[in-house]
Amino acid sequence: MKLLNQSIKYLSVSIFLIVTVWSAIFYFNMLDEIHDSIDDGLENYKQLIIKRTEDDSTILQKTDYEEGNYTLHQIAPDEALSMRDYFTDTLLYMQNENDLEPVRMLTTAFRHDGDYYQLTVFNSTVEEDDLIEDLLYSIIWLYLILVVSIVLINNVVLQRLWKPFYTLLGDLKTFRLDKESPALEVKSQTKEFMELESAVNSLISNARETYSNQKKFTENASHELQTPLAVITAKLELLLERESLQSESAETVGQILQTIQRLTRLNKSLLLLTKIENRQFSENKSITINHVIDQAIADLEDFASFRGVEISVEKSADLSLQMDESLASILVSNLLRNAIFHNIPGGKVWVEVGKNSIQIRNTGKDKALDASRIFDRFQKETTDNSSTGLGLAIVQAICKLYGFEILYRFDGQHCFKVNFQY
Repeated sequence: MKLLNQSIKYLSVSIFLIVTVWSAIFYFNMLDEIHDSIDDGLENYKQLIIKRTEDDSTILQKTDYEEGNYTLHQIAPDEALSMRDYFTDTLLYMQNENDLEPVRMLTTAFRHDGDYYQLTVFNSTVEEDDLIEDLLYSIIWLYLILVVSIVLINNVVLQRLWKPFYTLLGDLKTFRLDKESPALEVKSQTKEFMELESAVNSLISNARETYSNQKKFTENASHELQTPLAVITAKLELLLERESLQSESAETVGQILQTIQRLTRLNKSLLLLTKIENRQFSENKSITINHVIDQAIADLEDFASFRGVEISVEKSADLSLQMDESLASILVSNLLRNAIFHNIPGGKVWVEVGKNSIQIRNTGKDKALDASRIFDRFQKETTDNSSTGLGLAIVQAICKLYGFEILYRFDGQHCFKVNFQY
């Protein structure tokens, strides 16, 4: 989830809880105020009736609600002394309305001329109930409007606030160490974003310096190591051509020559691996993998014949990619060379080209390789010194460079599959 969406989510949840609690408290407070207002009116009405009984004793004979909103009943002294004022909500039949209506009722007791009476007064709450209902709907609408408005406002505000960050993130996604580009800039006066800009540019500066040093090293190593090795190889070959050289000495020179050649191949492979990992290949263009496979098979035809291996190709689609042509050739050649080199005499290699993948299967040892280590550097399944143990490591490095997926499985045949889109 994006940082912006996560911020909005947390703020929205917090606002939702706060507004919910506030709405509930506000509603019940208003409800309590309405009930207090009704209760105060009933208390006042009670005092007026009690006062009227002192001037007009006939009021004490009113035992129903037909002539007013109160009733009086004589009660025993013990019952009167234990009675406390209490309020209840109930329904009463109203003659003028011909229906039951909600009322708020106060029940109390008082003394008059030595006798005790129970007084019940009530007040219709129809209007108050309508007011409470309107209040509830108003609070609900206000609640929804507040939540939606605050979330939308937060969304706009946070988008504006985080815009410099996402702009910088976009620039970093397209940034390349091997391309000259100006320092990244954050158009914001926010302190944290300005510090982020300074830290990112400092990191880029250090990375560029390291990249430049590594690039110089690989270029120097390529020249300074390959030249002496080539000179040594040439001199050893001339030495082998001398007729005066004894057979035992010639065998020793031949072994040295093989070691030098292996060292040369190892040096080239390590330099190539370093260049791939440093992303020094950037000449991407549209290439057809089908043509690359045809060329690789043609180049390795003599090697396959020498090993007694038959290669068959099945193309179910024309597979085109955007990548460096030389790396595409190395990727396919290394997989093919590996399939041929680790095969058995009279073995077979099957190359299958799909819509978004290539698969190379070969006969060989009747047991699976260690899939967790097969792509490690210098991991070899043979004691043959002609193998550098870097072929599959280079394949994996190329796949990582372009975001491809390289898989190995064993189902009676050794199978390497490259998914170009997954």
